[in-house]
Order: sequence, then C-alpha cells, then structure tokens
Amino acid sequence: MPVRVHPRIQQRHPEIEPADVVAAFEGTLRKVSRTDTDPLQWVGVGMDGRGRLLEYVAIEVGIDDWLVFHAMAASTKTMTETGLRRK
Repeated sequence: MPVRVHPRIQQRHPEIEPADVVAAFEGTLRKVSRTDTDPLQWVGVGMDGRGRLLEYVAIEVGIDDWLVFHAMAASTKTMTETGLRRK
C-alpha cells in the first residue's frame, strides 16, 4: 500500500526520515480512528526501523493510499489514546 509522508514532518523533526515514518506506519502496534474529524484521521503508534516508537496521524487519500501528515516520538497522550498506556 502506498504511504506518502508530508515534508513538514522532516522540517519539524529532522531526526525522523521519511523511511522511519513508513516503517512505523507499516509496523503499527495499534491505531484508532478519530471519528470527529473529516476526513477521518487515524492515529497510531509503530516501531520505526531504528527501534524507536513513533506516533503518527494519517488520512486515507485513496483506496489503500495513505498520507501521513504528523509523526514524532510517541507521546504519553497518544499512547493513552491508542490504548497502549493506561490513564
């Protein structure tokens, strides 16, 4: 499935390469939808190729075609939102 990474991610987080984001997306541990968004956003946590936990927010822009527009080191807030950490 094609995964596009918005260039803003690397501008804001130069330590995160587009390949890291794709690896985290493909290696998702858990994701949940944000049903109050239009278009529907998915927030997830995955492991990148360097063994780091990254959070991401993505939208499906076509059938199995994704745009990740936010990624960074996994935060407590996102770990809780995805159910990987208790409140």
